[in-house]
Amino acid sequence: MTTPADAAPPGSNGSNGSGGGIVGAVGGTPLVELGRIVPPGAARIVVKLESANPTGSMKDRMALAVVAGARARDRLAPGGRVVEYTGGSTGTSLAFVCAALGIPITLVTADAFSRDKRDHMRALGAEVIELRSDNGRTTKELIERMIAKAAELAAAPGAFFADQFNNPDAAGGYAPLASELWQQTGGRLDAFVQSVGTAQCITGVARALRQCQPRLHVLAVEPAESPVLAGGAPGAHKIEGVGPGFVPPLWHAGIADEIAAVSTAEAKAMARRLAREEALFAGTSTGANVVAALRLAARLGPRATVATIACDSGLKYLSTDLYSAPAPAPAPA
Repeated sequence: MTTPADAAPPGSNGSNGSGGGIVGAVGGTPLVELGRIVPPGAARIVVKLESANPTGSMKDRMALAVVAGARARDRLAPGGRVVEYTGGSTGTSLAFVCAALGIPITLVTADAFSRDKRDHMRALGAEVIELRSDNGRTTKELIERMIAKAAELAAAPGAFFADQFNNPDAAGGYAPLASELWQQTGGRLDAFVQSVGTAQCITGVARALRQCQPRLHVLAVEPAESPVLAGGAPGAHKIEGVGPGFVPPLWHAGIADEIAAVSTAEAKAMARRLAREEALFAGTSTGANVVAALRLAARLGPRATVATIACDSGLKYLSTDLYSAPAPAPAPA
């Protein structure tokens, strides 16, 4: 039987072929089963805790693969600078890899994304350029402006444009995640659910898992306010890191068997519920994943296993309305 590791980059069960140092801590994340929020009669739901990666995000895997690929192809020469557009987690992960390897980096982001992420990028030594958004919302126009600004900066001599939507190495960075899922579930895996931003994660994981489970049901998740994968119109939303407002360049219909729409309100409510009832502290895209996974689990029944991803840590959202509480009223005199 073929396993996802056969198609993966060096290393499978958490190893990334990078050797020692902090980047060697990328991958090998835990898998947990949801207990309290899954209703009787539904499929088992397991969640990959990508918050256990060094920056608290699944994007550490992709960032390591992108930088390694650029070096291998001589697209990132010694002394060169990485340039990228980012909603926060990709930028933080690239800043982490670049800090570990001594590479300068410039990141273009916006005030639509959490202050925690922007501060994290700067803490890792990145130069961060922030664009203004439409009232803190993710829109197609904002993402396009970020991409254009990063492309402009990447035209400088010695710069490497990571270009996460189009980078050929990004999806392969998630193949070890698929191998880990297969091993941790003992090969009992019927469905995989993942929200779509660049489509690199769902592509890399689904491609590898289908090598050993051809009947795997893959469900793609997108914001209900911007259902472009399903053929709808783009719109503004507040599920960070997904739903760019256009069909990702590397997306194709064969990646997923089904597309589910989850609203910002549903995603936020589920993220808060996961924290309270499952002690799983994550962000809005994770909330959206679990909403969709629960719907699918109800249809598949108790003999099936549905896997999804906790894309990042709730620590990335403490400054946002997802978790920040209003200031308490002053005590009476």
